[in-house]
Formats: sequence, C-alpha cells, structure tokens
Amino acid sequence: MAEKITSLNNTIVKYTQKLNQKKYRDEEDKFLLEGFKSIEEAVNENVDIEYIFVLESKAAKYNFFKGKSYLTTDAVLAKISSADTPPEAVGVAKKKHHSLQAFKDYKKVVLLENVQDLGNLGTILRAACAFGVDGIVLYGNCADMYNPKCVRSSVGNLWKIPVAYTTSFEELKSIFKDFERVATLPLASNLLKNYRMPNKTLIMFGSEADGLSEELIKYSTNSVKIEMCDNVESLNLAVSCSIIMYKSFVNGK
Repeated sequence: MAEKITSLNNTIVKYTQKLNQKKYRDEEDKFLLEGFKSIEEAVNENVDIEYIFVLESKAAKYNFFKGKSYLTTDAVLAKISSADTPPEAVGVAKKKHHSLQAFKDYKKVVLLENVQDLGNLGTILRAACAFGVDGIVLYGNCADMYNPKCVRSSVGNLWKIPVAYTTSFEELKSIFKDFERVATLPLASNLLKNYRMPNKTLIMFGSEADGLSEELIKYSTNSVKIEMCDNVESLNLAVSCSIIMYKSFVNGK
C-alpha cells in the first residue's frame, strides 16, 4: 500500500520543492513532472521516475506507474508545484542527456540561440516532435528546458526528441560542417514559400529580443524569411519556428 504524506514539513516534500530551482535541478540532475500527461508520457518514453506524489482521491488513475507513490493532499501539491493551479500529481525524474556528437548523423536539426522564454521553448519542442525534427541544439545562454514551466508547455513531448546544450562555436563548426546552415532573418532574400531545404539542414533561430547573433549569421550558408502582410512586423518565436519547421521538413519535400 502506498505511503501517505500530508505534512508540509516532511523531508521528501521539502526536497521535492527545491527542484523548482535550477540550482537544485542541476545539482541533483533531476526535475519535476506535473500532472497526468507529463507523468504518463514520461513513463511511455522510459524516463527514470524516482517517485510521484498523487492526490489520494486520484490514486487509481495512476496505477500504470509501478514505482514509488506517495498519497497526499492539495496543500502538499500546492507547495511542491510551481503551477498557479496545483496538479493532481507531481513526480520527480532524472534528466536525460544527449551528446551533440550524435547530431552529425541527423538530417533535420533546429538550433535555438539564447532563447529565454520558457513557454516558447516548450512549445517549440512540442512542434519539433510533431514535424519530425531529428534534434534540437540549445546554443549560448538558453533557458533551462527542465524548468517546470517549459516541461508543462511541452505537454509531455520533452523526451521524444534529443536536445543538446552547447556554448562552443568551435563544436558547432565541427558537428555541422556538412550541413546547409540556414539563418532565419527578417530581411532574407529567400521566401519560405519558394525555398527547398537540402537533405542535411540546420535551421537557426535567434532569441525573441535580439534575433540571431552576427556570429551565426556569418556562419550560415543560406537564409530564409516568412512572407507576411505588410501591416505585421513580426511573429512570436514559437509560431515562426513552427511554420518554418512544417514547411521545411513536412510540406516542402
């Protein structure tokens, strides 16, 4: 029978709550799963889940999880979750790590440079899974994809695609030397509707505020822009990424 934990001062509750902070996620190499969808998808993708807290009245719903479970209350879930409305379950899982070296053999890769918005990052990861991207590179000073907000916005898709962090431009040059490297730029001469990506392509997106760095623009071998009505200056980053990924990797072949 599952153990019941209702005290807000319980040692496991305090430990779990700390994982809302990047410092502790990095130290422990763990992160939080919030809600049914995240936990279910993590189980399906063989993510190593150490334990879950689940609202006692919802326990039967989580019978698919065969690991350690703690029955608990709304108050405990509110303490350990970062969501405005506490979920019915919160789990603790070990991070997955992917080497950038493996990306040499991929064909459809997306690079995000200095992307800080957690909702955008999670949405882009979700769209990348939907549109068959082989891997995501987080380059420079990117947000932590294991932040609970990013995990929630990815809606259970976080572990379906390899994601690798790097701050080394030299490593990028080594891994992607045989790729077409496409800069997404508002003043690019190539319109997305006319452009056809080659077999091995790295599509590069800059941050919401600053766009791509000069370093990556110079590194690119081509560029592309989304054609839009004149009365619209720009699109949300996640929307732009989704459109370009779909057109490049699904509908453009």
